[in-house]
This record gives sequence, C-alpha cells and structure tokens, in this order.
Amino acid sequence: MARAVWGGALTFGLVSLPVRLFTATDSHAVHFHQLERGTSDRVRNRRVNERTGDEVPLDAIVKGYDVGDEYVLVEPGELDDIAPGRSKSLEIDGFVDLDDIAPVFFDKTYYLAPKGKDFGKTYALLAKAMEHQDKAAIATFVMRNREYLVAVKAESGLLTLHTLHWADEIRDPRKLDSLPGRIKVSDREVRMAERLIDELSMEWDPEEFHDTYQERVARLVEAKRTGEPVERADPPAESTNVVDLMDALRASVDRAKKPTDLDSLTKKELYEKAAEAGVPGRSSMNRDELVEALSETHGRHRSAA
Repeated sequence: MARAVWGGALTFGLVSLPVRLFTATDSHAVHFHQLERGTSDRVRNRRVNERTGDEVPLDAIVKGYDVGDEYVLVEPGELDDIAPGRSKSLEIDGFVDLDDIAPVFFDKTYYLAPKGKDFGKTYALLAKAMEHQDKAAIATFVMRNREYLVAVKAESGLLTLHTLHWADEIRDPRKLDSLPGRIKVSDREVRMAERLIDELSMEWDPEEFHDTYQERVARLVEAKRTGEPVERADPPAESTNVVDLMDALRASVDRAKKPTDLDSLTKKELYEKAAEAGVPGRSSMNRDELVEALSETHGRHRSAA
C-alpha cells in the first residue's frame, strides 16, 4: 500500500477537500555502499560534534543560522509554529491555462487522492470541472518546513500535483556566455535541418525509452561478479565543424531514411541497439527476435514521420 507523504485540505472558495499526497515516481538507480578500499568494511556517515568528535543523537540536534559572529538557534517546533495552518492546507489561488506555465518551472510530480471514500464526490467534481475547462489550479502549501508553489492538474479523473520553482529560482539564460548571438543561417541549411527533423519524427511512447545507463551499470556489476570482461561504452561523437555542417545534415537525413542492415550485426550489437531504442523485453530475446523488434521500432518512427 502506498504511503502518503503529506495530508491536509485542498481549499478552493468555501470548499475544503481532505486529501493525501503520494509520490508519483520511483527511482530505479543502482545503489552502492561505500567500502574502505581493500576491505569489505562499510563506511558510514555519522552526526559528529566537530569540536569534540563525539557522536550526537538526533534529538539533541537543533538548526542554526549563521549570521556571521554567532548562530541563531531555531527549534523544529518553532518552524511549525510560524505557519500552523499552512502546513495542513493546500490553498488554491486561481486557475490558469497549463500551457501558460513554461516547462522550466516544473519540478516534481505527485498524485492527490481524497482522504476517504466520503470525499470522493467532491474530488470527482473538481477533477471533472478542471479537465473540462482544461485549467490547472495554482496553489501553495507547506511540507517538511518548506513552502511550495504548485500546479494541480486533472486527467482521466485523477488530480496530479506538480511542484513549481519560484520565479526568483529560475536563472537568466542570457548570462550563458556560449549562447550564439545573431548568427545568419541560409534557407538551404534550415530546410536540410527540417528534413532531418521530419525523418526522425515519431509518436511519443514513454514505454519505448529506458534508462540504458543504469542497465549498463547492472551489467558491469554482474560482469565483475562473474569475472567476465567489462563492456566499455563507445567514445562520444566528435563535434561537427561549421564547414562540415551541411554534409553532416545530408548524411544524417540519408541515414534516417535507410535502415541499418540488422542482419549483418552480431547479437551483442543488436542488443546494444535495442537498449538504445528502449525495446521492452530485449533481455530475453534471441537474435531473430531482436532483429524483428528493431525493424518494428524503425517502422514506427518512419510512419510517425
């Protein structure tokens, strides 16, 4: 059973809807322990008084803000006292078109669920009205001693909450020194780049994409465990020179049009291509099945174009 990370009331107008908040994503990263080199001894982090070297229990730790010549001490309960209501209330300030929120503002996604079946009708009513209007609710709430700006969206009867960055947290991209200024590109170059985009256009299917790096890490661990040789990744592609740009674009278009001769590849090479393409179930496929799956993936990309 999923465990809620926050509980409170979603308020809009005079309506108050008790809700619970659940994380919408899981991390599938491969986790390592830290060991002392040459041993199997775990290395652990401990809370230690830097002056005495003694370990400090958690209930003896307070927060301190450095003001220069001293620390201002703040107890955990004092942070709750300054916003007792806010920590249990998700207050909707208004509704906006979701397209008006630039992607750079989005941070993390959660699921919102009613606290109990008794509140299902209010939840369903809000979700249906928001989905019909294609609007997102903008709200604020406090969780774990931090205030969040969020957008609440409805889709297929489900309310999702997306934490947003505050405006003053967004960095100004104009401060990036390497951004190009007014650079002239020819119509021919633009048309060639557009052709490449057309050839590589596809339907969005998240199931086709997988974290191939984590899969490589898992294979690295297994190879070292069994004493097999470690598979190294290919070196990164070289940067394209300005003089070679048109040639590179033209070759890319030709390559996108012409599928790779899969029959000439080894099973290992086919598996690597399947990993790059995010082919599901590839680990249990034989060579012929890998060829068929890769051919179907290329066909989907072509038909989407």
